[in-house]
Amino acid sequence: MEPEIEDLVKFLNKMGAKITGAGTNIIKITGVKQLKDVSYKIMPDRIEAGTYLCMVAATGGRVKITNCEPEHITPILNKLEECGCKIDLQDRSIYLEAPKRLKAIDIKTMPYPGFPTDMQSVFGAMMANAKGTSIIIENIFESRYKYCSELKKMGAKIQIEGKMAVIKGVKRLSASKVDACDLRAGAALVLAALTAKGKTSIERIEYIQRGYEKLEEKLNGLGANIKIKKS
Repeated sequence: MEPEIEDLVKFLNKMGAKITGAGTNIIKITGVKQLKDVSYKIMPDRIEAGTYLCMVAATGGRVKITNCEPEHITPILNKLEECGCKIDLQDRSIYLEAPKRLKAIDIKTMPYPGFPTDMQSVFGAMMANAKGTSIIIENIFESRYKYCSELKKMGAKIQIEGKMAVIKGVKRLSASKVDACDLRAGAALVLAALTAKGKTSIERIEYIQRGYEKLEEKLNGLGANIKIKKS
């Protein structure tokens, strides 16, 4: 039911496929003999947009994200507003202005159009600095709290109880050497590093680079200081 599946079906049908049910929980495919060449513009990456919004929110900044579909990330925007951010939606763009310190919130991951599991770790890192205690419940995937042990190296106060993570916000994280165990965990660690005091070193950045194109360039353009070391 995710918008990426709808976009894929639009692309394939433009090529001559016969697929129905995009956007529902049942997709029916009737085979055809061949597909044809087409030109197609891929939809914006909603998780990338949500990640950058969270990174700016965590560092108390402001940003305008362009070339995005706000309706695809409504649960993310709602939770950012709940944290204390001011959000202004325009046609295919989002303006966010963050408070000096975010407020703690509770999150439950759900299938689309609910809160996306791919944003769970990013919000977890963001809540590590928030005022108060946040609770995250992961309902989609198991073993998706691996990033928490890396955040603890930076001074985060997190307790895992089955599907639930309890995060008690600290005023500031400290720099450390950490390991990106997967794509979204890597993004969470970049967010944590942006808020931490000192220089943080993140290993296995190939996970991050697989899902975020030119991440260091975009963040450095916003005032970050990120350097990629050649291996």
